[in-house]
Amino acid sequence: MEDKKKPIKVTKVEGGDTPAASTGATFVASDESKSKARTLRILAILSWIAAIGFEVGAILVLKKVPINTTWLIVMIVVDLIFAVVGSLLWKKSNRLDPASEKDKTKFFIQNQLGAIMAVIAFLPLVILIFTNKDLSGKQKGLVGTIAVVALLIAGITGVDFNPPSQEQYAEQTKEVETLMDGVNHVYWTKSGKSYHLYQDCSYINSARTSEIFEGTVAQARELKNISDLCDRCENRRIKEKGGEE
Repeated sequence: MEDKKKPIKVTKVEGGDTPAASTGATFVASDESKSKARTLRILAILSWIAAIGFEVGAILVLKKVPINTTWLIVMIVVDLIFAVVGSLLWKKSNRLDPASEKDKTKFFIQNQLGAIMAVIAFLPLVILIFTNKDLSGKQKGLVGTIAVVALLIAGITGVDFNPPSQEQYAEQTKEVETLMDGVNHVYWTKSGKSYHLYQDCSYINSARTSEIFEGTVAQARELKNISDLCDRCENRRIKEKGGEE
């Protein structure tokens, strides 16, 4: 019996017909993207405020003798949850409305603010735990380890190892538009690490693929943080353009 290939669903990302502006070396996020980014940043800040609030709560628990280590651990865990949520929201907002690399200080702070907030939300607490005279050595070992691990998790989550920039978006968009004769249109999958120029590219059009997304270069970065152009699609297009000449 012949094994028929299951049809792949192609989903067009909303807003693809009115992409953000990209002119030369300048990228300007669309009003819709800026609005979404603003909302996410507000939510991220609120989440960080909550994280610091639980840090303060943990410090108050430390000051009350006898110290309730169970409540202290609960405060640390909840602090971690809000710190991580805030960082994830903030990084997503930066993909929607990236900073410019021209102002190095602003670019660094905007993209690594999650890591900075992680230090604020945990380092003072870690110091107070290990310098507290009312905690036994065993309690310090347990609670201190949990606090340090929470600091590391929040810090690593807050770091953006591939920070987006207006210049990067503009360069990547220009690359696709040059190859595709002015058209800013790409394809990608949920788990893919590259965006593609062709829907039938064998890397994404396979039996393992159930859904392909289509939209702009910026949207591929905004939604899935994809910043790499498929080499196979690029080489195929270069050959096609060579044959057109």
